[in-house]
This record gives sequence, structure tokens and C-alpha cells, in this order.
Amino acid sequence: MKKTLLIVDDDLSILKLLNFILSKDYEIVVKNNGIEAFSWLEDGNLPKLIISDLQMPYFDGQSFIKNVKISGFYRNIPVIMLSAAHDLEEQVANMPFKVEAYIHKPFNPTTLKTAINQALQVYDASDSN
Repeated sequence: MKKTLLIVDDDLSILKLLNFILSKDYEIVVKNNGIEAFSWLEDGNLPKLIISDLQMPYFDGQSFIKNVKISGFYRNIPVIMLSAAHDLEEQVANMPFKVEAYIHKPFNPTTLKTAINQALQVYDASDSN
């Protein structure tokens, strides 16, 4: 059975690209913003990993991930931030929570797949303890 990845981004072309790159190895769930993504989680869904854009309308990536990380039920889900923000490193460094990786757009698919594999290995190891 494929592991489920939740991808949150408001850019349709990025969603299609990520689905194309990752759907062979993972079950992909795409949401257009943090509100839709959090609602999906609250419906009882539990992905193995979240890939989220930082800059989105309504409920941005930082607010979405903050709510995920402060919740008791979702806080251990690994998160990869994917963003075109020019100050991404600074924004991630100033976040009051930890993300497993951050990657600049445009991104190298191999780099993204490596980050996903590393985050899932850590998650799976901690989940089995």
C-alpha cells in the first residue's frame, strides 16, 4: 500500500507537477490552501508527510503548519516547505516550529524525492518505537 502525501499549494501547475513526479510511489492528496488541507485532516485523514507552499491565500503555509504542529494528533507528521520566497531560509529559521526540510521553487525533483525519503525514514523509525 502506498504512503499518502498531502500537498498544499495554490499553484495548479506545481500541484500537477508534484502529482506527476510523486504519484508512481505515493498516494497524492492535493489541496489548494491551508483551510482545505486542515479541513481534510480534521475529517480523520492522516498523511505520512505534508508538502506545503509557504505563500498561499486565506491560510498561508506558515499558519497551516503552525496549526498542524501545535495539535496533539498531527504534530509528528513530517513537513517539507516548498516555496519561491526569496527569504525562505530566514522565514524557516524564525518559525516557532520545526520542518524537516525546505526547498526553493523551482526545485529539482531528485532533491525533493531525497528529502521525502529522509523525512519518511525518520518518521517511520520514530513511529515504530
